[in-house]
Amino acid sequence: MARRIQRNSPAPKRASASPGGGAPGAAPRSGRGKRVDGDLVTDFTVQLATLSDAGIPVVKALTILEGQTSPGPFKDILREITEDVSGGSPLSEAMAKHDRVFDHLYSSMVRAGEVGGVLDRVLNRLAVFREKAADIRSKIKQALIYPAVLVLFAILVIAAVVMFVIPKFKEIFESFNVDLPEPTRILLGISGFMTQWWYLVLGLPVLAFVAHGIAVRRSRGYRRGWHALLLKVPFLGPVLNRSMTAQFARTFGTLVQAGVPHLDALGICRDTSGNEVLVDAVEDIRRTVREGEGIARPMGETGLFDDVVTNMVDVGEETGELDGMLLKVADAYDIQVDRKLASFFKVLEPAILIFMAIVIGGLVIALIMPLTKMMQTIGGQA
Repeated sequence: MARRIQRNSPAPKRASASPGGGAPGAAPRSGRGKRVDGDLVTDFTVQLATLSDAGIPVVKALTILEGQTSPGPFKDILREITEDVSGGSPLSEAMAKHDRVFDHLYSSMVRAGEVGGVLDRVLNRLAVFREKAADIRSKIKQALIYPAVLVLFAILVIAAVVMFVIPKFKEIFESFNVDLPEPTRILLGISGFMTQWWYLVLGLPVLAFVAHGIAVRRSRGYRRGWHALLLKVPFLGPVLNRSMTAQFARTFGTLVQAGVPHLDALGICRDTSGNEVLVDAVEDIRRTVREGEGIARPMGETGLFDDVVTNMVDVGEETGELDGMLLKVADAYDIQVDRKLASFFKVLEPAILIFMAIVIGGLVIALIMPLTKMMQTIGGQA
C-alpha cells in the first residue's frame, strides 16, 4: 500500500454543526453529522487495515488511530466509534451512525467482514478501493487545473478589452466622425451593452449556475435529465460512461469479494452510484436478478454496459469468479478513462490558446480597420 501506518493523519477540514446530545455525564457526541475530508477516511482505512493485519484488536487499533489524529471533527467521530465498540457495538454499527463519513458501502463491507470473520481482509480491500478512487479523483483535478486557469485568463482578458479598452476607441472614432465598418459597429455594440448592463452580464450566469445546482440537488427528475444529457455529449459522454462502468464494477466486485449477497451488493451500488441513469439501470438489474436471472443479460439490456463488460460478467458467473472479473473490468476501464482524459487535455490546452488568439485577433482587426480608414482620410486632407 502507498500509505503506511507511520504517517500522521493530517489536520481535517472543519465543518460547522451543532454537537449532538449524549447521556448525562457522558462525553458530548460532537462528531455526529459533520463532513470530513475523504482523504482522511482513506488514510484511516489504510491504517486500520494495517493494524488489523498485525493482529491488533479493533478497539486498541481505534484507540491508537484516534490518539494520533489531529483535533477536529474526525477525531471526535473516531472517539465516539471507539466508545461504541468498547461498549459492545459492532464496528459496522458504530460507523453507520456517521453515514456522512462512512457511507452505506463502507459500513456494509465492514458488516460483511464481521459476519464472515474476515474483517482484516475486507478492510484491506476497502483500503485499496478507496485509494484507487482517490487516485482517479486526484488525476482528474490535476488535469483540470491548467485548462481552468487558461479559460479564466481568457475571460478576464476579453472582458477587460471589451469593457475598458474599446470604449476609448469609440471616443476617438466619434471625434473624427469615421464611417465604421460592420465588424467594428458590432464590436462597439457589444462593448456598450456589457458596459451599461455589466451587472446582468455577471449576474445572469451566476444565477443560472446557482439555479442549476439547486435543481440538481432537489429534483431527481431534473438530475436524471441532466445526467442523461451529459452521457450524450460527444467525447464527454463515452468518458463518463466508462468511468461509471468502472465505478460500478469496482464497487460491485469489491462487495461480492467481501461476501455481500448479490442483491444487497446491487442495492448498495444503486444507492452509492451518484448518477441517476445508473441508479435506474442497477434497479432494473436488481429486479431481474431477484426473479432468478443472472446478472450479465439484464446488464446488457440496460444499454449502459457494452458487450465486452457483459461477456466478461457472463464468464465470471459461469466460472464462479464474478468478483475477480468485475475488478478486471474496473481496472481496464480506469486505464481507458485515464488515456482518454490525457488525450483530451492535450488537445484542450492548445485549443484554448488558439481560441484566445482568434478572439483577440478579431478584436484587434475590428479596431484597426476604422483606424486605417481614419489615417487615410487625414492623409488625404493633408
